[in-house]
Amino acid sequence: MSSNLDHIYPVFDKMLPREAKEELLGQRGAVIWMYGLSGSGKSTLANLLERRLHEQGRMVKVLDGDNVRSGLNKNLGFSDEDRLENIRRVSEVAKLFADSGIITITSFITPNNELRKMAREIIGDDDLLEVYVKASFEICAERDPKGLYAKVKAGEVKQFTGKDSAFEEPDRPDLVIDTEALSEEESLSVLLDASLAKVGRS
Repeated sequence: MSSNLDHIYPVFDKMLPREAKEELLGQRGAVIWMYGLSGSGKSTLANLLERRLHEQGRMVKVLDGDNVRSGLNKNLGFSDEDRLENIRRVSEVAKLFADSGIITITSFITPNNELRKMAREIIGDDDLLEVYVKASFEICAERDPKGLYAKVKAGEVKQFTGKDSAFEEPDRPDLVIDTEALSEEESLSVLLDASLAKVGRS
């Protein structure tokens, strides 16, 4: 007997399976989760990786603070609770994209292991490549691509990760890219190789 809730909740077993969507796209869906301090180079690498994979004929989507906090998460601030909800929502969206066969690259500070663990639990080990883009607070402050560190120094930004809010070294990243030791091209090469190992080489 059918429930009177059938018209409200979708019947998931009637939806197209993930395999059908991956076959259509000719690729395996996955999430490349990049994190590190502001200025570490994660957004630059995410954009470069997107272009390189796109050139190979792959469907790719980048999720970062600029395109998520201005829309989906525009009601969230930078308290611990809001940071957690920000990462939770992004993880769920990234999982939906991966389930649709899309290679999803995220670029978020993700400052502690609790948040990283949550993202991994939502997305799943099989679909996640966790990448720590490493650079010291001092080097990131020198780079300051968005002018944030200057605003922090002037007291215009509060709850800034690495200063007012701690950044915890990761305990189980799948890959570490030290952008102080590697050039941009070297960093991209390492990232691309690990990403292709995850999604498969065509």
